[in-house]
Amino acid sequence: MSFLKRLFLVIVNKKSGDTLKDSKRLTDKELIEQIVTSNNTLLFSTLYDRYSKKVYNKCYGFAKNEDEAKDLAQDVFLKLFTKLSSFKGNSKFSTWLYSFTYNFCVNYVNRDKARKMSDQSDSMEDHDYYMSSVEDIDEEELFDMKVTKLEQALENIDAEDKAILLLKYQDEVPVKELQTILKIGESAVKMRLKRARVKVVEAHNKLEE
Repeated sequence: MSFLKRLFLVIVNKKSGDTLKDSKRLTDKELIEQIVTSNNTLLFSTLYDRYSKKVYNKCYGFAKNEDEAKDLAQDVFLKLFTKLSSFKGNSKFSTWLYSFTYNFCVNYVNRDKARKMSDQSDSMEDHDYYMSSVEDIDEEELFDMKVTKLEQALENIDAEDKAILLLKYQDEVPVKELQTILKIGESAVKMRLKRARVKVVEAHNKLEE
């Protein structure tokens, strides 16, 4: 049992067994509503059991090793417990959680950088203007890349670009949901995807040289 799981099971009473058993029957939405209302750590442990492995796998894509990925995943859930009320049900909880995880990892990777995913600075706008004149990359070109080379290429692009590519192509989040999650318009989502595709193909081509 992980440290985080033990942490959320510190307060145990006679009814805890029934509480956990009953919570497993709840949908994500029902479970979250009860957690937000009661701040029940036992209920949160059920949510942790459902998603801890997937969150760890996503953190691993941004970490240097397994231990760092485990620490990242633990931190994600610790922060999630305090931020769960911000989930409004506009998208599937799993989609929201993966975006939450990626955003946490991006901020972790970029903790010494000024840029973040929500940055609306002039420099970003200038870059987007430049990208509008750059030829896009056919999605099939991404799918044709060898997995090992694609993984290496993803490591060589900005964390923000890597995150949106993983959301779109690994987690299969449609553009409409990305709009809701990222709180930006459709054209902005498409521009970010285009920029990320171009960058990962460029990084891949450099590996081929």
